[in-house]
Amino acid sequence: MNPLLDQLQPYPFEKLKQLFAGVAPNPAYSAISLGIGEPKHPTPPFILQAMADDKQGLATYPVTIGGEPLRRAIAGWLERRYGLPPVDPATQVLPVNGSREALFALAQTVVSGNDALVMCPNPFYQIYEGAAYLTGARPYFVNSDPARNFAPDYAAVPAEVWSRVQLLYICSPGNPTGAVLGLDEWRELFALSDRYGFVIASDECYSEIYFKPEAPLGGMEAAHKLGRGGYPRLITFSSLSKRSNVPGMRSGFVAGDAEIMKKFLLYRTYQGGAMSPVVQTASVAAWNDEAHVRENRAKYVAKFAAVTPLLAEVLDVALPDAGFYLWAKVDKIAAISDTEYARRLYAEYNVTVLPGSYLAREAHGGNPGEGRIRMALVAETAECLEAARRIVSFTRSLGR
Repeated sequence: MNPLLDQLQPYPFEKLKQLFAGVAPNPAYSAISLGIGEPKHPTPPFILQAMADDKQGLATYPVTIGGEPLRRAIAGWLERRYGLPPVDPATQVLPVNGSREALFALAQTVVSGNDALVMCPNPFYQIYEGAAYLTGARPYFVNSDPARNFAPDYAAVPAEVWSRVQLLYICSPGNPTGAVLGLDEWRELFALSDRYGFVIASDECYSEIYFKPEAPLGGMEAAHKLGRGGYPRLITFSSLSKRSNVPGMRSGFVAGDAEIMKKFLLYRTYQGGAMSPVVQTASVAAWNDEAHVRENRAKYVAKFAAVTPLLAEVLDVALPDAGFYLWAKVDKIAAISDTEYARRLYAEYNVTVLPGSYLAREAHGGNPGEGRIRMALVAETAECLEAARRIVSFTRSLGR
């Protein structure tokens, strides 16, 4: 067996299962889960219809590069969404089966050497760590700074560490923090990439759920504004899962530096990462429509406006920049760990939240997720409000 597999930690939801082992939730309450970030809003009917109408799609093998209609649809969306100059569908865009598998596969393409480091924000999406280990590299965690809107503290990283970094993952809007990188943060990252030569993997799957009038800045958009033609050493990842409420369709894309994309396509040709033609047909319809995205975003805006103030009465929590998570400190009323909070909330009120320490690692003297919980407000508003009321009741009981 591959010995690198032994370095992988249990996934957060496996840890949660172990935390809840032997706990019988209060039968007076129906189960509500805010644990998994799985969109629960209905899939738009026109996407389902587009998939149903492609009667011949399953009769042919898909090509890894994807069909031209889908690549053109993605390129057009990038241009409209981020105000980019023409994006070449043939060399700068590649459809993938959801951003998760592509985030993992990119590391296999760009990382080499046993002394390599893969830089990850902390807290982080767990795929980044696994991708690092399974290339034979090691992850290096950069703690997010709450005083800087949870931006990673890159200034604290020594030069000898930067010299070994081959790939840097960044998530903006962030999971779990909801923080969005601004142009100054991107300028800093690009300068570091120019100096040390590492590739930036920009995970932007939450980009279409936001609460301010202006949409979150994307990596390619930042590069364009800073005059970085061709997006050197930058690969962007996006997905239809959150944008269009189709997590089961497994449809996303990567885009950016054409030279890296060429090597990534070669890798994926051998990996077998081609997207089903039926999924491609439905994806074209989704990327070409914005009305359903605006409607979906409006539902999240209304939901967060209703739920966040209620939770802020008992938790240290605020409206994020974007995404569908609340990243809350739990010790506003009483001293309690994030794991004990999650376990007791589940036992007493049958509400599931994810301990923040499960989404981070001990690094530089602390675990930046400790004392926090992540709540995924993915269900309809009524269910999220009911969960919030139970959380308020439970948290107030801690102070008595």
